[in-house]
This record gives sequence, structure tokens and C-alpha cells, in this order.
Amino acid sequence: MMSDVLLFSLFLAVLFILAWPLGKYMANVFTQGKTVVDPIFKPIENIIYQFAGVNEKEEMHWRQYATSLVWFNLLGMALVFLIQEIQQLLPFNPEDLAGVAPWHLALNTAVSFMTNTNWQAYGGESTMSYFTQIAALAVQNFLSAATGMAVAVALIRGLTRKTAKTIGNFWVDLVRSTIWVLLPLSILFALILVQQGVIQNLSPYVAMDTVEGAQQNLAMGPVASQEAIKMLGTNGGGFFNANSAHPFENPTPLTSFLQCVSIFLIPAGLVFAFGRMVGDRRQGIAIVAAMTLLFVGMLGMNYYSELSGNPLLAEQGLSGPTAMEGKETRFGIAASSLFATVTTAASCGAVNSMHDSYTPLGGLVPMVQIMLGEVVFGGVGAGFYGMMMYVVMTVFIVGLMVGRTPEYLGKKIEASEMKMATLAILIPSVTILALSGVASVIEAGISSIANPGPHGLSEILYAFASGAGNNGSAFGGLSVNTLFYNITMSVAMFVGRFGVIIPVLAIAGTMAEKKIAPPGPGTFPTTGALFAVLLAGVVLIVGALTFLPALALGPIVEQLLLLQGTTF
Repeated sequence: MMSDVLLFSLFLAVLFILAWPLGKYMANVFTQGKTVVDPIFKPIENIIYQFAGVNEKEEMHWRQYATSLVWFNLLGMALVFLIQEIQQLLPFNPEDLAGVAPWHLALNTAVSFMTNTNWQAYGGESTMSYFTQIAALAVQNFLSAATGMAVAVALIRGLTRKTAKTIGNFWVDLVRSTIWVLLPLSILFALILVQQGVIQNLSPYVAMDTVEGAQQNLAMGPVASQEAIKMLGTNGGGFFNANSAHPFENPTPLTSFLQCVSIFLIPAGLVFAFGRMVGDRRQGIAIVAAMTLLFVGMLGMNYYSELSGNPLLAEQGLSGPTAMEGKETRFGIAASSLFATVTTAASCGAVNSMHDSYTPLGGLVPMVQIMLGEVVFGGVGAGFYGMMMYVVMTVFIVGLMVGRTPEYLGKKIEASEMKMATLAILIPSVTILALSGVASVIEAGISSIANPGPHGLSEILYAFASGAGNNGSAFGGLSVNTLFYNITMSVAMFVGRFGVIIPVLAIAGTMAEKKIAPPGPGTFPTTGALFAVLLAGVVLIVGALTFLPALALGPIVEQLLLLQGTTF
């Protein structure tokens, strides 16, 4: 057990050691400061602007910013859908895979990768050609992550500018996020993965004879390059159906550890960058502290539950072996719990174990983290701006308690900001509960359930939470490649993405127009431990009030019934 605690401590230490300088670098990137890579990337940036007809000096009102963002992403979705449908006509298809069918699966996949969800209702190695993986899915991994970073940076500008009408240029933020941050980190990480044994080729699948004498095709492909951006962009779409449990995607304990670090790296770095961009590093540290507090609590709950195993089997003296149910046997319980907690704290659907096989309380942790909006570090950009909605709510609540107008960074939080923050928090929540309610009472929804009772409800809840939360991981046990689930999950992913982004940009626009007032004697400090604890508390309370009734009917009651000897 001590070695497991050491693993968790080492993870946090390595994360912060890497995220701190990355935050400084990203702050320079988005404030047009000097960086050591300017001589390499600046000429590339200029060529892109000239080719696209972008005036990098021209800034946008928040509505222009949002319009450009939405249309750009819709175009990307259409291209991904088209490439899937005609992939049999395109190159780099050594297995002669046909176009993706049925059409609603292709649509679901296009929406999924456009929204940074990477929900997969298909087997990667048996459905997608190399060209589709590279030109459609991997490209969207970059662009969806860059979109999230752009929104985060626009919000930071809104908080720091005074009496301004603009929040930046979406095209500049998109290009800088991709060229300066995502691309170099992905190249470096891909090289590390290749050195560790992750495959990277365009070879045909390899026919092998098994020990039993049967023949098996080993899938090949450009895996390392997709794995790198899949993690760094908190995308999560696996090249293989087994995702990061596949030895070609995640071959060693070191790659498993580094993949966990890479998921949190940019989200943590962005919060540190926020502190630098607002001129007070303590602001970023306070938010990181709240995120870390929530993460450690969730990790501890998941790990303890999985280490304890099934109590019914423990009574028979079988708790040791059976605690490995659903875990990655190569890495053990601790590494599986760490991966599961990290990937659902962030909006990354990568998995190295089967959440469906966890204990009810162990499976509750990934589900709750997604339902909270994945603000515990969260997705690239999305975690930061999602947590900032809770910051707005926390400051508002504190203002009510002390009888003062709520302020954050010297700007008043007024009715318009509270309305938008409330919408950003409620829209995904309503989407999850409404679609889960429909799926749990109609034949098209319940016919896909593999397990009856509360576990089946958990499978449905997790699926729509994963979609609306733009996570993409699957609880398992639910057959989702149907017309009903492909369409409803597409709706959940789309609403969960843009139903948050647009209110966030609206807040950025209104905050940019306000004056900045110096702090007074009654100003509540947002840089200390008290604020970090309050922020974490608000996140938990809002989540509990919203989802506790549904969770009580799913994993909570399943745990209680398990203690009485009933399983599902």
C-alpha cells in the first residue's frame, strides 16, 4: 500500500514540476511574448494567416468569436463524416475497409471528435482506415483541443481587460494553440512512446499463429502519433478498441504513468498560465489547490473501494485475486485507479481498465467526476473555463453571505454573468438527466442494457454523462451502436460542448467591458486556502444537489444491495 501512495505522490510531483514552466511558456504564447521557438513557428504562423486570409491584428467581439468557432467546428464535423463515408476510395487502407456504416455511426463519430469527446461506438482497428485515423480523427484531436484552449484564453482576456469591446481573434488563438503548444508536445511525446514500444507504421495487418494453432491478425498503424495527441489533447479516442489497455497503445508501466501525466499536463499548465496572465500567480495556485483537493479525495475513494474488492468474495477469503476484476493486470490496482480517476477528472475518454467491472462505489467516482463538469483539471481549456463558472458562483455566494456586491479580479459579478454561469453549469446536467430518463423507460434504450437493475441504470447514466461531459469513456455493458443511442449521444455531445462554450464567451465579453476597481477592505480574497476549500465545496454541493437522486438509484443502491448479498 505504501508503494501505491508513493505512486500517487510521484504523479502529482511530476505533474506540477512539468506544468509550472509550461504555464509560463503558454502565458508568453497567448500574450504575444517572446519564446525560444518563435524563429521556427512564427514563419509557419504567418504562412497560415496569408493562406487563410486572416488579419492577426484584427480582434473580435465575443459574438464574432463564437460564430467563427461554431462554424469552423461544424465544417470539421462535416469533413470527418465525409471521409468516413468514402474511406474505401481513399489511400492508406491496406485492409480494404469499407465506408463507415450505418450513417448514424459515422455521424456520431464525427460529432464525437469535433466536440473533443471521442466517444467510440465502433472498434477502431476494424472500422477506420489509416487515412481516416490520420486525416480525420487525429486532425480533429488537435483542432478540438485547440478550440478549448482558445475559449480559455478568451475568457482570461475578458477577466483582465478593462472597458474593451473585444476578447481576441479566434483564428490566432486556434493557430497558436496548435502550432506553439499541441504540436511540439505531441511530437516529443510520440517519440517517447515509440521508444517504449508503441507502434508507428503504415504496414498491413500481420497474420500470426497463436499458441493454440489458430490464426490471428495483429492490427498495425500510426498509433504513437495518435496516442500522443489523444492524451495531451484530453481526447481519448483509442486507435484500438481496447484503448490504453492494448499493449500496442500502452506497453509499459512507464507509458501508463506518462499517459496519466500527459492528460493533466496542459490543463494544469493553463491554470498556472492564468495566474501569470492576470498578474497574480496566487490566483492560479488557488484554483489548482481546489482541483487537487477534489482529485485526491476522488482518487482515495476509488482506490480504497477497489482495493477492498467485492465484500461477498472477501467473506470467502478471495478478496485478493478478485480485487483485480476489471483492472489492468500488468499494472495493478493502483495504476488502474489512478488512470480511471485521471481520465474522468479530465475530459479524456482513454481507459486502461473496465469501469463497468469496478465495485459500485469505485465506479461511482468516474461517473461523479464527469457529472461535475470535469472541472478537476478537466479537459484542455474546458477544465479551466468550466471551473471558472464555479468560481463565479462561489464569489457570488460569498458576496451574498457578507452583504457585498460579488467581485472577482476587481470586476463586479452581476446578473448577466450569473445567468450565463448558471446556464453553463445546468445545460450539461439537464441533458444528462433528461436523456438518461428517456433511455431508461423506452424499449430503444433499455434493450441495449446488459445488466438489469441499478447497474443497468448506471450504464445509461454513465453513457450520457460521458457524452454531455465530452469525456468519451464508456462504462461498458451497454450496446450503443444503435440508431437511438447514436443520435441521442450525438445530441448530448453537441449540447454539452457548445451549451457551455457560448455562455463562457458571453461572460468573457461582458467582463471585458467592465472597469477594474482596486481591492478594498471588504473585498473577499480569492488567493488563499479558504477560497480553495470554498470552491471545492461549491463544486461538490452543486453536483450532489443535481445528481444525488439519480446516483442513489444507481451505484449507491447497488452498493447497499451488494452488502446484503444481492448482485447484478
